[in-house]
Amino acid sequence: MADEPRLAGARNHHRHRAGRARQIPAQAGDCIACHTVPGQAIFSGNRAMPTPFGNLYAPNITPDKETGIGKWTPAQFYDMLHTGRSPDGKLLYPAMPFASYTKVTRADSDAIFAYLMSVPPVRKANREHELRFPYNNRSLLIGWRTLYFQEGEYQPDPQQSVEWNRGAYLVQGLGHCAMCHSPINALGGSAEAKAFQGGLIPMQNWYAPSLTSNREAGLGNWELQDIMDLLQTGVSHRGTVYGPMAEVTFNSLQHLTDADVKAMAVYLKSLPGDDPPAPPPPALTNDVQQQFAEGQRIYEAQCASCHAADGRGMPPHFPPLAANQSILMSSSVNPVRMILNGGYPPGTRKNPMPYGMPPFAQDLNDAQVAAVATYIRNAWGNGATPVTSQQVNQLRSALLE
Repeated sequence: MADEPRLAGARNHHRHRAGRARQIPAQAGDCIACHTVPGQAIFSGNRAMPTPFGNLYAPNITPDKETGIGKWTPAQFYDMLHTGRSPDGKLLYPAMPFASYTKVTRADSDAIFAYLMSVPPVRKANREHELRFPYNNRSLLIGWRTLYFQEGEYQPDPQQSVEWNRGAYLVQGLGHCAMCHSPINALGGSAEAKAFQGGLIPMQNWYAPSLTSNREAGLGNWELQDIMDLLQTGVSHRGTVYGPMAEVTFNSLQHLTDADVKAMAVYLKSLPGDDPPAPPPPALTNDVQQQFAEGQRIYEAQCASCHAADGRGMPPHFPPLAANQSILMSSSVNPVRMILNGGYPPGTRKNPMPYGMPPFAQDLNDAQVAAVATYIRNAWGNGATPVTSQQVNQLRSALLE
């Protein structure tokens, strides 16, 4: 009898570890990001996913037998991830990242399914998609799949280490990183040859930088620890995550083991470089020189207290702007968004109280935002195209829609 509490504790500990093992693949896949409306029951669906073709609504994936996936089997769940078809044969829209999830192993698929079956069932009918014609015709997805979908689990590269292969599996499969960090064409697809080369995230007005170009977010010259810190903590000595990537860190990456995050960093650092010759620094015309001077005045008054007069910042909490790839990219969307809207990196286990940046949309007009953005893109040895008032206005207007 004296051993019964100890045995019960051991059983509870075993159940906790087993539940955690099932939960990790679901967190790596970031299922919560699309299938949970903030403030509502987890995985109960109906979160809107705006696309250039209309709104898609993620389904209820709780174990409710009528409106969720409670009647599914583990095999049906795996087939859905693997083939991009629901159990009734319906083709899934590629907002569901089955083009990446097809790489997921049966073991991880079963773990995700077991975890989903363990959450409280929620009876909530799925909302119909609101897509414009002809995109509401699912038969068109056959053509998309022919062009952009290759079915099959991840196959390890025997020429690479176990750690590298683990990182490749997480990045290419569960993490579905290429969905944002690859250019998307008018059909909503991306050629495999352009994977990880960066692109504008449709309808979100953020630019996901190239992971291959060292002029953007290419990680070839980063230390492994800096990559790990950025992924798992949200801040590092090389940069900070904001916007959609902050959500990924908060919902997913902070929960992964140090070994898995390191494996991802090893793989990302190994991506082949894609650095065409850098364009010559833009000539600063008289108008741009005046804009630069106005931007310097605004920067010294509003920004230097955190980012320092010389642009070196105070990392990791106040990121540097000098030689910062996210400032120097050909797309100025991200720095303009940060000036307009500010933001916080995610609160994570390793950085629970992050420092944030205040918004300046109410304090600075379009010309002033363009001026300070032009200044930081060309000061301290930086060199990038100037930002115009029209570019700022277009982004400000889009964010207000």
